[in-house]
Amino acid sequence: MSEPRYPVGIQTFSKLIEDGYTYVDKTGFIKPLLSQGQFIFLSRPRRFGKSLMLSTLKAYFEGQRELFKGLAADRMDLDWTPSPVLRFDFNSEDFSVENGLLSLLNRLLGEYEKQYDISDVADTIAGRFSLLIRNVAKSTGRKVVILIDEYDKPLLEIQDNKELLEKNLKMLKSFFGNLKSMDEYIRFAFITGVARFAKVSIFSDLNNLKDISMDNTFADICGWTENELLDNFRPGIEALSKEREESFEATLTALRSYYDGYLFASRGSRLYNPFSILNSLLSKEIEPYWYVTGTPTFLARWVKENGMNPEDINGVMAANEDLVSVGFDSLNPIPLMFQTGYLTIQSYDRESQLYTLRLPNREVEIGFYKNLLQQYVPATGILGGPFDFTRFKSELVKGDIYGFMKRLATLLKDLPGEDHRESTYRAITYLLAVLCGTQAIAEHDGYKGRSDIEVATGRFIYLFEFKYNKSVAEALGQIRDRDYAGRFAMESRKIYLIGANFNERKDKRGLEYEIEEIG
Repeated sequence: MSEPRYPVGIQTFSKLIEDGYTYVDKTGFIKPLLSQGQFIFLSRPRRFGKSLMLSTLKAYFEGQRELFKGLAADRMDLDWTPSPVLRFDFNSEDFSVENGLLSLLNRLLGEYEKQYDISDVADTIAGRFSLLIRNVAKSTGRKVVILIDEYDKPLLEIQDNKELLEKNLKMLKSFFGNLKSMDEYIRFAFITGVARFAKVSIFSDLNNLKDISMDNTFADICGWTENELLDNFRPGIEALSKEREESFEATLTALRSYYDGYLFASRGSRLYNPFSILNSLLSKEIEPYWYVTGTPTFLARWVKENGMNPEDINGVMAANEDLVSVGFDSLNPIPLMFQTGYLTIQSYDRESQLYTLRLPNREVEIGFYKNLLQQYVPATGILGGPFDFTRFKSELVKGDIYGFMKRLATLLKDLPGEDHRESTYRAITYLLAVLCGTQAIAEHDGYKGRSDIEVATGRFIYLFEFKYNKSVAEALGQIRDRDYAGRFAMESRKIYLIGANFNERKDKRGLEYEIEEIG
């Protein structure tokens, strides 16, 4: 069996089908979608298949049944009567410039006005949209289908520009406010984005907009289950395992660790990120592909400014009403972290009606933690520099804890004065350890107390205790007195106890440390 043809970067359904690319069949969701109502909203992370789903719907509503031959939709009782489709794609524009949104809407509206020979044009963007919908419906004698892709990109892209953010919010509210008044001319409207519409005034007039983002029926509408992955890409996984010189199961485990883990509803399947899977199978490398396309810096900044400990991100709890709020005007980063794919559902407790969230996989962990680490110490973001985390990794893996601590002490001299506190040192060391691929645990609850950080590699175990304006002796003494190493008594690995204290005295300001070896 030959390898599949991988549709990397292809988001057009017709091209994918006609050119013989592998298509994971999601057309079975078309009929359930149509039963949800006239106006539908779906939130999913970027590069997760939303654009392809919209393209699939466009082909269906245009009556291109030949493209669906052999697919689930072709076997369903569907109305294939063609409708005029207006698609507004917000993916392509640079919204950081002053009139980026206005320029895009003018261009898209102008293209449709020309296509349908519409000369009756209003003065405002909102007015032109209303006239476009009405005139297209009247000229074709058919109700219009409206597909809107990544509606919130003009907002997420400019979080640091509050003035432009407010301007774009008002423009989008005016633009989308037409949909409800035009409902007699609309057959179906489907809106996608990353952030949810609740608590955002954009859709306040569209009170019949159905949000299916956390609906169990549509949990798998974007992203791939493991069965879908194996059914469609087994030859590619076999080729990757051959390249890696390991078993098929070992390769599948690695793919699962890096790209699986997303869950968008209380009862759904764990999902793989399609973008990363396709890139991995095509390049025959398991690397972080998704996060390099753009990790929102403001999310990492929110986490730091909110005082959230990095080690507490996995296991954070939230109610449904928390997760459906966009939070543009809030310092709480959790809702947007969930919506953008940096957190996902780990479990749901029906009794308390609370979700437990976690980072989905290793790829997201690397991307987000690298960004977060740079919020504390920007020097770690300089590739190949003295504080590149790969240098710390080499020292931990080889057991060079003296080199690691010397590098860490030098790095901490970069910290501003207000950041010098025990929790900050713990956060930086924890982030470095996780990025180095070690097993890192913060504040392990032992029988005599909680250790600051425990880090394990294949051959070494490191136990850290940090103090601020106290003493190295006190830090190291706490590790001994509370027997943090006791639970490793049967280990064959060498154990290092690291007591550290940041001293503010001018004559000896900096991180002092002492290391003790066991075994």
